[in-house]
Parts: sequence; structure tokens; C-alpha cells
Amino acid sequence: MTATILDGKAFAARVRDSVAAHVARLTEEKGITPGLAVVLVGKDPASQVYVTSKGKMTLEVGMASFEHRLAEDSSEQELLGLIDRLNADPAVHGILVQLPLPEHLDPDLVINAIDPAKDVDGFHVSNVGLLGTGQKGMVPCTPLGCLMMLRDHHGSLTGKEAVVIGRSNIVGKPMAQLLLGESCTVTTAHSRTRDLSEVVRRADILVAAVGRPEMVPGDWIKPGATVIDVGINRVAAPEKGEGRTRLVGDCHYESCAAVAGAITPVPGGVGPMTIACLLANTLTACCRANALPEPEGMIP
Repeated sequence: MTATILDGKAFAARVRDSVAAHVARLTEEKGITPGLAVVLVGKDPASQVYVTSKGKMTLEVGMASFEHRLAEDSSEQELLGLIDRLNADPAVHGILVQLPLPEHLDPDLVINAIDPAKDVDGFHVSNVGLLGTGQKGMVPCTPLGCLMMLRDHHGSLTGKEAVVIGRSNIVGKPMAQLLLGESCTVTTAHSRTRDLSEVVRRADILVAAVGRPEMVPGDWIKPGATVIDVGINRVAAPEKGEGRTRLVGDCHYESCAAVAGAITPVPGGVGPMTIACLLANTLTACCRANALPEPEGMIP
């Protein structure tokens, strides 16, 4: 068996095209342009790359992009003051504070200062509660992207047995909630799960989001299962030369792809969907703020 490769890069391009078409109609027919504000504190190299990429893609789909870069030693008061101004700004429909924050800043306090209706990361405690109780809120981007890919591949997910490895607030927990919402039977597994291999072998759908390089081998995979690999791990690649690295997922790709029915590659699988879903969330937030019909298929 050779698995179908779920091409997140191509799927994300389709999502961005759909968002851009909606934005163009909003701007032309209603005179409304969705706006996304991204806040970066400090000069973390990876965060700087992410923020630049987000800003570029925001502009590419026709949205307004607002970047706010604060010094590493900015006070909590400064950051919360900026968030208050963005909450009150009608041109800003989505607010994202890039994580991780410098150690002297409390991420929970900062995230929960964002207006939940503008919390396009879906991390605010109100949005977490809405998702957990099956109500409409903002959904975290990475699990939303995983769900969109699963729906695209399978259609209905009703009755499928799903296993999520990982219990983070960013991916694992919201992913389990989303799959429950699709009427899957869901098991949340983690590093202390007993007989993890046997738990995984039951899965029609496996979402690996544990952050351990190639932790899941192919002999854990149920034949024909769909494998969504959220892991992005950098490991040594001596075959490329001294000091070189490569990206791998939480699943051992070659052995899992030999057994699975479908699988996401790393890189090029789930990763590109995250920014595409951030843009989709911003569009949805804009439509809600203006009491307009939401674009179909963007938010569960």
C-alpha cells in the first residue's frame, strides 16, 4: 500500500484563494477591508520570520496588515495598552500576539486581554470554552487546518475512531474537541499513555502532535488509516554535511506512508495550513463584526 499524500501546501493555496475572493467582494460591495494586527515583542529569529510571512500573506489576500514590533524589555503595561487600542480599533478585526513572549511577560494574561471576537488564534479562555461546549467561537488555526484537510479527504468523519497524541492547549486539546464535534470516537493520548502503540493501532484517524521526532513508527499504524502529522522537529542530517539539519515530523514518514491510506508530509503538510486558517479566521471575524454572512467551510 502506498499512502495518498495530503498536500497541505496546495490545499492552503486553495484556502487563500477562497479568502482573497471573499475579501475582494467585501471590499467592492460593502467597502469593508478585513484587518489583521500582529504583535511581536523582542527579536526571536523564528518569530520574526513568522511575522514577516504572515504580513506578506495578509496583504496578498487583500487584507489590511498592521504590524507592531515592541522592544524585548517592553513592560506588561505597554503591551496591554497596545492590545486595548487594537481592541477598540474598528479597522482591526483580528489580533495575534506572536508567541513565545519574553520571560517577564505572562502569556495567559496577555492572550486573555484580547477581545475574544478578535482572537484569531483561538487561545482566549472564552473561545476555549465555546469550543469545548460546541458553541461558535474562534478556533485555533493548526487544528482547524487539520480538520479542513480531513473533511476534504474523507467527507463525513462520523463514527471514525480518532486518536490524538498530544494534549497541548494549542493543538492536542482543541483537535480532540473538533473531532468530537464531527462525531468521531476520540482518544487523547500522551507521553504517559500505557500501551500507546496499541491505542494508536485502533485509529482510523491519527493526529500526532507530541513534538518528538519520528516517535510513531509504521508498525503502530492501522492499515489504511489517515495520518495527520503536526510535528515539526529539526534533527541532525550528517548526510547533508557537518552541522546540517532536516525537518521531520512526529511520525516516521517512510514506514508510516507504507501502511497508511493517507498521510501529511513534513514539511509541506499541516504547516502551510496554519497561516491560511489565520487568514480565514480574520475574514470570519470581520464578517461577524459587521453582521454579514460568514464564508462557508471556514469555521466549524
